[in-house]
Order: sequence, then C-alpha cells, then structure tokens
Amino acid sequence: MNYHYTNSKEKPSTVANDRLKLKVCGMNHNTAEIASLQPDYLGFIFWKNSKRSFDGNMPPIPHTIKKVGVFVDETIEKVLRSIQDFNLLLIQLHGNETAEYCAQLKEKAKHVAIIKVFSIKDNFNFDTLLDFEDNCDFYLFDTKGKLPGGNGFAFDWKVLEDYPSTKPYFLSGGIGLDELDSIHEFIKRPEARFCHAIDVNSKFEIKPGLKEAAKIKEFKKLLNTND
Repeated sequence: MNYHYTNSKEKPSTVANDRLKLKVCGMNHNTAEIASLQPDYLGFIFWKNSKRSFDGNMPPIPHTIKKVGVFVDETIEKVLRSIQDFNLLLIQLHGNETAEYCAQLKEKAKHVAIIKVFSIKDNFNFDTLLDFEDNCDFYLFDTKGKLPGGNGFAFDWKVLEDYPSTKPYFLSGGIGLDELDSIHEFIKRPEARFCHAIDVNSKFEIKPGLKEAAKIKEFKKLLNTND
C-alpha cells in the first residue's frame, strides 16, 4: 500500500485505529516472558551507548510478533548483518539518518519495513517528513530528550494536529499505565487516524531492559478498551 503526503485536512478513511498495535521496546533480559504476552512488536536496541543495548542470544519468538531492530546512525552494512543474524522484520532509525540512507537500506533489504523516528518537544516542522515519504514505511514520534529514546516523559500530542501525511505512525515517549485515559481520548481525534501503534519502554521496567510483565499485560488488555 502506498501512502502519500498531503497538505489537505481532508484525509482518506483508514482502518488504522480498528485496533492499536503494541510495541514493547528495549528488550533484553526477559524477552521470552514478554513475548508470551503476544505484543505486536518487540524492539531490540542495537546501539552500544544505550542502557538497554541488546546483547546475547535471542530466544525463539512466535512469528506473530514482529522483531524490530533499533539503530542510531549505524552503517548500512551493520544493519544488514543484524537483519540477517536476528531475522529482523522492521528497522527503526533513531538517529540523524537521511532520506538517502533510508532509500539505500530499502533497496538492499526490500523485505524489511523502515520506521523513521522524529523527536518532538514543544513543536515540530512537519515539512521535515517530505523527503522521507517514499523511503520509509512508518514514522515514529518520540519525545526529544538527552538520549535518542527511553527518556521517560511524553511530548504534547496536540502537536500532531498538524500531521499532514497519511503514513501510519507509532506514538512513543514516556507512555505508561497512567497514560491510558489520554490514549483513549487521543484516538478519538482526527490526528490519531493514522496512529498505528503505541510504543512503550521505560515506564514498564524494573531496570533497563528488564520489563514488568504484569504491567504490560494490563496495558495490553486495556489499550483498546474504553470502558
């Protein structure tokens, strides 16, 4: 399916919000336990400077769960090796990767979907997305902080009122159980029409890379429930 950039407020209908998908990122210590909860995506960080940098052998993961490799300004060669070594189905680019970088990666790994991350604080210039429209499959909007992800606090989702694209996106940044009501309100709004998935990480940790299974199970159960 092709998604096209548009400046119009009249956006085509989509089924993106029939069910919000769940991505649990920063996996490391108890991957098998979290995989048993059947999130839609599991994210593994391949950036050595991260406290959640993945290290070791990856346990068997059901094919229904898509493995996402998270990279920060990595060489394309290293990304391609990781795709092969860990059977990654999506690549999340969390650094200053250019549209040309995305195009080269897409050409060399045609079966892999690309998520390009953009960090937001108080505002965002959505014209930045223009160059990436044809070179990635998803956007991910995260909170701008000291680190490229996992900072533990949210940005103001009202910024997304100006979202001009029809490309599906992941919503990230300091999301925990306390944000469920806000998520349920957000998905009623026009700017949430193309919100594909909620990305969680630091708010569900005992320590970096060790997730609280009970909290993730509760969040997953309530994510698509408005009761």
